[in-house]
Amino acid sequence: MGRKEAAERGLWRLRDEETRWDLFVPLHRLWLGYMSELLGLAIPPSSSSQPSTSTSTSTTTMRTMMPQAAGMHAKLLKADFHGSIMTVRRSKNATLVGASGIVIQETENTFKVVTRNDKLKVLPKQGSIFSFAVPLYSSGGIKEEISAPAAATTTTTTKSSGTDGRRNSPMSGGGGGEEEEETVGTKTTTMATVLDAPHIEFELYGNQFCFRAVDRASRKFKHKETIEL
Repeated sequence: MGRKEAAERGLWRLRDEETRWDLFVPLHRLWLGYMSELLGLAIPPSSSSQPSTSTSTSTTTMRTMMPQAAGMHAKLLKADFHGSIMTVRRSKNATLVGASGIVIQETENTFKVVTRNDKLKVLPKQGSIFSFAVPLYSSGGIKEEISAPAAATTTTTTKSSGTDGRRNSPMSGGGGGEEEEETVGTKTTTMATVLDAPHIEFELYGNQFCFRAVDRASRKFKHKETIEL
């Protein structure tokens, strides 16, 4: 079925009662499983299976297990983002800054998302910089309960043609190549989204991402410097 026929049949139109965040959280969890397999993420360490170690040893272990952001760029450029949580960080349209939601449709020039307030928003790629997060560890079949291990996370910045990798840090700031660390205790939480678990955050430059998902899969991207929106 072509896009024109799908539009005529209203396959992409949602009724008001269908525009609900909780209805699309299962789609988001499926996307986490897809990311875990695509990126080959490690299984989260179990606090019960590991002996107590010093903070420095724990930090070294965590750094070893963390995937390298630079090696993830090529895969993320060709990845499917339906189910991801996309947030507008910068935009020429100031009213869009801060808009965030689960991607339910990606077109050549837009992301269509459902927000936490159960609103449907269309986010234009052109003139916007987005952020999205991928789990630090494998989702393990998208379990409800996860263990967040004690760890020190680092904030680093690297750039590619379409995405900008940055490991998530619980502390604000940390740009310009600086690193910040914070040790947190091990705890078990209910993971509603990737943002409720250890994760890596990337920035996506919309100007260089104006392609359909199916076109990106076969496209060869070249490194480009992005100076302005």
